[in-house]
Amino acid sequence: MNVIDWIAWALVVIGGLNWGLVGAFNLNVVGAIFGMSVISNIVYILVGLGAIWMIISVLFMKKN
Repeated sequence: MNVIDWIAWALVVIGGLNWGLVGAFNLNVVGAIFGMSVISNIVYILVGLGAIWMIISVLFMKKN
């Protein structure tokens, strides 16, 4: 795995944990840390881009 793969993996884990906490305890950690601001929107966008990168890497780039 290269650096971009590790960053994407970390972002997807952060997003997954955040959504798990939202579902289980109605606790939005990203919202609690950054508030509902532009920064939280950027975090959500980065998590989404990380997920897209993971999908692309699994479907197209990791042909063994």
